[in-house]
This record gives sequence, C-alpha cells and structure tokens, in this order.
Amino acid sequence: MTQRGLHGQLLETLGQAITSGAIPGGHVLRIEELAARHGVSRTVAREAVRVLEAMRLVHSRPKVGTTVRPGTEWNLFDPQVVRWRLAGTRRGAQLRELSEVRAAVEPAAGALAARTATEEQRAELLELAAELSRLAGLGEVDRFVEVDVAFHRLVLTASGNEMFAHLGDFTAEALRGRNRLHLMPAVPDAVATRRHVEVARAIAEAKPERAEKLLRQIVASAAAEVESLLARK
Repeated sequence: MTQRGLHGQLLETLGQAITSGAIPGGHVLRIEELAARHGVSRTVAREAVRVLEAMRLVHSRPKVGTTVRPGTEWNLFDPQVVRWRLAGTRRGAQLRELSEVRAAVEPAAGALAARTATEEQRAELLELAAELSRLAGLGEVDRFVEVDVAFHRLVLTASGNEMFAHLGDFTAEALRGRNRLHLMPAVPDAVATRRHVEVARAIAEAKPERAEKLLRQIVASAAAEVESLLARK
C-alpha cells in the first residue's frame, strides 16, 4: 500500500474511533505508539494526526503529545467529520442535527436565490429538477441522489451568500449519508420530486416566498422520511 493509502487508512481509523467515542476526549495520542500499533511509519502517523488537528479533533502540545478534544470543539461542519459521525452508533441523532441545520439554512438560501440567481443558474436549476423527475421515474436512486446533491448545492451557491455556499459539501454529505445508510426509499417520493421542480420554477420566476416555503417543505418531509425509516431498523 502507498504512503498516501496508509495515511488515508490511518486517518479513517482514528477519525471514526474519535467521533464514535472509542478514543475519548482527553486521551493522549503518541506518534510512536500509533506507528507501532497500526504498522505505519512515524511520518504517516504524523500526517494523519496533522489532518485530525486541522479538523479540531485533536490538539498538540510540546512535551504532552496530541490530545483528543471534546466533541464540543470539533469542526462539525467538516464533511469528513459528518461522514465519520454518521458511521457511528449515534447516526440517528446526527441525521436529526443535519436536518435541523438544513431547515435553518436552505429555505433562506432559496429565497435569496430567487432574488439574486443568474440566468445561467436559474436555467441549470430547471434542468436539474427535470433530471430528478426523470430519474425518479426510472427508480435510479444512486444517480438521483447525486443530482439532488447538485440541485441543493446550486441553490446554496445561487443565494449569493458565500457562507451559505460554503455549506454545499456539508449538505452533500448529509444527502449521500442517507443513501449509504439505506435511509432512502426504493423509489424517490413523487411529492418531494415535484416540489424540487416547483422550487426551480419559483427561483426562475423570482418568487422568493414560494421558493422558501417549498424548500421548508422539502427538508421537513426528508426529515420525517428518515425518522420513519430509522424506526424500522
């Protein structure tokens, strides 16, 4: 395995262990011990720890080592942290938090997009919505999710708010996470798909109140759908 592959594998192992609580806050990680335990070089171990530090999962201090931070200090908007948390035992709580963030942000982004989106962005949203309808009819869930990611990412970008746009990767991980966890219906919901088309039209026609209302309905319906599917597991 390459250095890059070893680094990525160790990063995944440590990231999931920290976010799941298997390695608790306050625990000290030592490079030499990590290298020996996981059969990698100290360089690989240091690279993995450096990435974890950038995500605020750990912090390093001279003569102490690298200490795992408490969950309240993590960068919870980092897509990789989202993915690791969704892989843990508290995935239900994580999905609810993701839905709450989306409910707070996406309707407002849709309203802004209806006011500020470029003609190209309005046209692209209409195309993506049409593609969602086509894929829903074919039952192609994996492809449907990827187009849905592109749709919601574009709504955030078209808002003209750079901070909203920055949440595109976060939203993408929330949508893809549902699919990875088999929390998508076998056939995409027809009502939700139709609402995406209506959102695109509302933004294209510069109707901010309608775009906001429809996006609020989309996010609320998705949250209810997840709760229903979680209850069956």
